[in-house]
Amino acid sequence: MNKRREYNALIRVSALAAVLFSTAACASLAPYGPQQGPRGQGYAEQRIERDRYRVSYNGVGAPGPVADMALLRAADLTIEQGYDWFAVTQRYIDGRPDSAGGFRPSVSVGVGSSSGRYGRYRYSGTSTGVGVGLNFQGPSPTSTQLEIRLGRGETPDDVEAYDAREVRYSLSGRE
Repeated sequence: MNKRREYNALIRVSALAAVLFSTAACASLAPYGPQQGPRGQGYAEQRIERDRYRVSYNGVGAPGPVADMALLRAADLTIEQGYDWFAVTQRYIDGRPDSAGGFRPSVSVGVGSSSGRYGRYRYSGTSTGVGVGLNFQGPSPTSTQLEIRLGRGETPDDVEAYDAREVRYSLSGRE
């Protein structure tokens, strides 16, 4: 009975360690801001022509929130440059749909048997085992790159054209 208590205590300690490890290993999307270093999270932009820019946003986790941050930077840049709207002329998204990471448990069951002789004695046996695997894969890098054209006046009737102030308000709550 004492061995069973030790086994149960070991299982509880292992489970607690797994939870603490998975919580500590999780990375998250950094707050909106300029990119810090060549592999850091955040936005960067490059002017291509007077009214054209390449805007990129690097982050970790699901591609959707990172793409939203790229759109937010495109909106902010449009307003900073004195324009009203922007049109996305090219869009590149680099990231897996499951890049948010997380805890991925797996269970396996195995059955085995054996028989043979040991001297004069015959033996046979059957065993069953259950294994639990834990994968604590953290979020992976994700990036979005937009090439945009800036414009003034009324926003064109195009699915890739955005009113900069509406995008800014929708994605950040700022006017």
